[in-house]
Amino acid sequence: MPDQTPHSTGAPQPPPHHPFADFPHTAPPDRRLRVVVADDNPVVRAGLTALLSGRPDIEVVAEAADGRQAYEAAHQHRPDVVLLDVRMPGVDGISALPYLVQIAPVMMLTYSRESEIVHEALRRGAGGYLVHGEFTADQLVDAVRDIKEGRAHFTPTAAGALLAQLRQDRAQAPPLPEGLGRSASATAYGISTSGQSYMQPQQPAPPAPFGAPGAAPRPASPEMLSQMQPHVGQSSSEWTSGRPAAPDRSRFQLSTREAEIMDLIASGMNNQQIAATCFISEKTVKNHINRIFAKLHSTSRSEAAAKWIGTAPDAHRGRG
Repeated sequence: MPDQTPHSTGAPQPPPHHPFADFPHTAPPDRRLRVVVADDNPVVRAGLTALLSGRPDIEVVAEAADGRQAYEAAHQHRPDVVLLDVRMPGVDGISALPYLVQIAPVMMLTYSRESEIVHEALRRGAGGYLVHGEFTADQLVDAVRDIKEGRAHFTPTAAGALLAQLRQDRAQAPPLPEGLGRSASATAYGISTSGQSYMQPQQPAPPAPFGAPGAAPRPASPEMLSQMQPHVGQSSSEWTSGRPAAPDRSRFQLSTREAEIMDLIASGMNNQQIAATCFISEKTVKNHINRIFAKLHSTSRSEAAAKWIGTAPDAHRGRG
């Protein structure tokens, strides 16, 4: 029988054809959240970098010691989030903020807790405001993740400062649109017109390109920063002028946390916003609200708010 074994010719055999050889190869996307940390304190920068870089889904791509370095780093690395201090040498955080928000969401992370600074940071486009010492490591990480998705975060002091500033600004608020805020519609619900207010959100105006001739922001001087300090001596008289005396809230016997949440309810926040502001879960917010309603003998947010701010008919009377 003839030998049917194929004889080797000595030439290398071509590899078998792969059915997807011509399919374009793409590397798996890098899903890590990219962060720039800007703070003039090297110890704070190192701590934040170590904390955030320790999470598998977060990468600190650059650090900066002032606003100009923060802008250069953001322009180069195109991060997902910028953490920004307020007071820094050279270009401070408030001056750099409107330029940075054109590149990435910015969250203020600072020791500055003055209401005017909080208000100005939000007016210039900040997506959140955290005060050092008022959050845990896990809360900071959650805030960084959320800020990219447009969910705002505020620590209690920042939220309180914002509410105080908005209340002070109510006298300069624009007139209500036609048909809103009429006495008839308010008194129908038992709400005094003295307790109404109107807030119009302000959008940051886009600045000229950073570094453009004649457009670069001036470094903040001590005089500029001093103008943003709170006018403590004026706030009390401005807030109480023309309004009835504040109700005796001590009779409600709310805890410090419950009083804080009641303030946020009265300001119009929903449960999700309160949870983000106080760094607690929505379930915890609901539990607090249930206890608040029981103490205020209320069955709705509007009824509780009316008693809390002193516009309910019996707000100024004791329980007897």
